Amino acid sequence: MRFCLLLLLGCFQVSQAQDEVSVLIDSLAGASSPVEKTHLSLSIAEQLQHSNWSRAIHFLDVAKETATTSNSDSLLAEVNMVAGDMYSNKDALDIALENYLKAYDYYEDKKPSERFRLENNLAIVYARSNNEESALTYFDKVYQYQLAQKDSLVLAQILNNMGNLYLGKNADSALTYFEKAEQLAAKINNPDLSIYVQTNLGRSYLKKNEMNKARASFQKALNTLSKTTNVRTVSFLNNEMAQFYAENKQLDSALLYAKKVVAANDTLAPFSFEQQDAVELVYKSLLEKGAYKEASTYFEKFNQIRDSLALEDKLVNVERVIIEEKYRNKDKIRELEEGKQRARNYMILLALLVALVILGALLLRYRAKLKNTILEKQLATAKQKELNTQLQLKNKELVGKAMIELHRTEIIEEILTDLKSVRLKAAKRETQNAIDYVVKRLKRDTNTNLWEEFELRFEQVHESFYKNLITKHPDLTPKDKRLCALLKLNLTSKEIAQITGQTAKSVENARTRLRKKLDITHSETDLSAYLFSFD
Repeated sequence: MRFCLLLLLGCFQVSQAQDEVSVLIDSLAGASSPVEKTHLSLSIAEQLQHSNWSRAIHFLDVAKETATTSNSDSLLAEVNMVAGDMYSNKDALDIALENYLKAYDYYEDKKPSERFRLENNLAIVYARSNNEESALTYFDKVYQYQLAQKDSLVLAQILNNMGNLYLGKNADSALTYFEKAEQLAAKINNPDLSIYVQTNLGRSYLKKNEMNKARASFQKALNTLSKTTNVRTVSFLNNEMAQFYAENKQLDSALLYAKKVVAANDTLAPFSFEQQDAVELVYKSLLEKGAYKEASTYFEKFNQIRDSLALEDKLVNVERVIIEEKYRNKDKIRELEEGKQRARNYMILLALLVALVILGALLLRYRAKLKNTILEKQLATAKQKELNTQLQLKNKELVGKAMIELHRTEIIEEILTDLKSVRLKAAKRETQNAIDYVVKRLKRDTNTNLWEEFELRFEQVHESFYKNLITKHPDLTPKDKRLCALLKLNLTSKEIAQITGQTAKSVENARTRLRKKLDITHSETDLSAYLFSFD
């Protein structure tokens, strides 16, 4: 479930021109004190993070090395905070959490303002990681701090966030926090906050099936709408109103608000999850009303947004995994390089002693070379592992895209079948012509050879897999073969469900049926391990 967390802190990223970065780098070259060098390195890293991630990480490492060498815990805590912000912006949440917690070890009993900022960041990262219990723990710490500060606006925002965390699992608890936020919002002249809180109250009452109270809360939010110019706030409320009327089968009202969301997002965020949900609601409502021609237009728009989001999500995941892999391997590679440096030092020492003890020097030199060789092999192995990881990720991305296209084609074919059935029942010629028009446009996007293309690419990598599998199990269906191929690519049930458009439970059921066909139901053999044996 997606929900909106009201941010308590501003974005700490500043986009500056390249010449300003050059000035900072020049200043860094002339810096003498560890504090100045660390702060300049962090500023450069923050400004480069969106344009040149590799250089940003380089200067972040410079800051960390400087802070470590200076033996300053406060400097190292600052480095960890900036590192947490940078990795959080890249959705590398585990790494962000690791750095925030290191900084929190220092600030927990020092600098209340910095501790508050860290607790807020930790709460948001835990919420984004779906760790609701930890998120609520840190939001509560922030709430207690703000109680002492008597900042009603921030307190209301925190309560709204805590209510959002409970909304998916306990509507009563969510209502408790939203009602407290409502009491504070009533004392503050902040239309955006009031709209969010009233809308969330309406969502909570919907969860409890208290329609009259939900309608009253939504109406309060609508009454406040004229007081804000924030497009995102307006879009958020319109989207929730559309969902509300759709659930109550009031299609005209649902269409009205959903089309407002679509129009706003066409300018604000044309390829977003909110836009995808709004367009989907529009075309489904139009189908229920029998407006097939207009529905087909929105269905095409929905497909474009969905495909774009799927591809973008894959690319972001690949980038995040690569960033995480590089981060995890960086310390290992540094240790190997330090080992090589130590080996060089040994060799220098041996060179100084060779004149005194020839036999001992030769022995030590041999041992140093042997150690150096082992270290070089380990380094080469680490680099090869990184290359293999990147290759596997690209392979998954390619297969994922192909399967998404396949699923899209299957959906179009199912819709074509349904439309043909509707055409047979249609009495008016105009309706039949409209359906024929929709069918014709949908057929243009249908590609029946996608699975054959996928199998062709799959067999280029795993040449003998299908041959050996069919030889032993000739009764497998094409869908069984497809599932075998995806399991062979080491995809989890969740990943297969995302690719094929099924639920995770459906994929698990398919796996169970496949085990029966492969006759390994009553054994302890792992399904994926069994399929790997067919290479």
